Amino acid sequence: MNGWGIFSTLRVTEGVLFAFERHYARMKRDAERMRVPFEIAPAELRRLLLDLVRANNAEEATLRVASIRNRGGLFEAPGITRNSDLIAFTADLNDWGAGVKLAYMPNARFSASPFAGTKYTSWAQNLTWYEAAHERGLDEFILLNERGQISECTSANVFCIQGNTVVTPPLETSGCLAGVTRAVLLEEVQVPGLSVREGELTPADIEKADCVFITSTTRDLLPVLEIDEIKLQPDLGRLLPLQQAFATFRTEYVRKEKDERRTLVA
Repeated sequence: MNGWGIFSTLRVTEGVLFAFERHYARMKRDAERMRVPFEIAPAELRRLLLDLVRANNAEEATLRVASIRNRGGLFEAPGITRNSDLIAFTADLNDWGAGVKLAYMPNARFSASPFAGTKYTSWAQNLTWYEAAHERGLDEFILLNERGQISECTSANVFCIQGNTVVTPPLETSGCLAGVTRAVLLEEVQVPGLSVREGELTPADIEKADCVFITSTTRDLLPVLEIDEIKLQPDLGRLLPLQQAFATFRTEYVRKEKDERRTLVA
């Protein structure tokens, strides 16, 4: 009832937990920040989640895993024997369409908070905004921080392409979440002629960009078609090489994981 926990959402591709190491590292960091026990070793967590994938026949799916704190607070139940519970479930992949329609939500992120960028289970605020966006015929809100700068969406990071530069809000000053897809684009994916970096963004910056897109584990890279009823005309030719490079990276990750499994079995 306290929402005292942390979580992550993974993409399952061909029965492989894509970018598992990054998800585990973020959960470990967030657990320490939120004082949530997260005592399971990465190999054991991977084994348990793969057991779940096989049991659910979820070789192509999304997987949510959470660590929930059991002890502490005024209303701790009697007879508790575990410091935390590990909860995980799978869901079918969703068809997100060809792009998204967004609007701005001011003062929705406080970048100076010590918990900014933490993926904790007290998510009612984000879910309320997500539901309100759908009631308006939108897909998401772009959340602005206390300085009116772009932070993120309710469940996605924001990027824009201007010329040969791809920019996403910085973790340190925007209040955004350190998304795994975001990190892969910044640290792993390389497209000739394109540089990907962090940089502060305002609504004016993204509205004049050649292309705006959002990223998340469940949506990969999706172009933004509209913001606050302003129709955008994204240059999809600039986005396509990034989409292809990301897909290639995931394919190679999956191939390596499956090769390692075969080696262990042999």
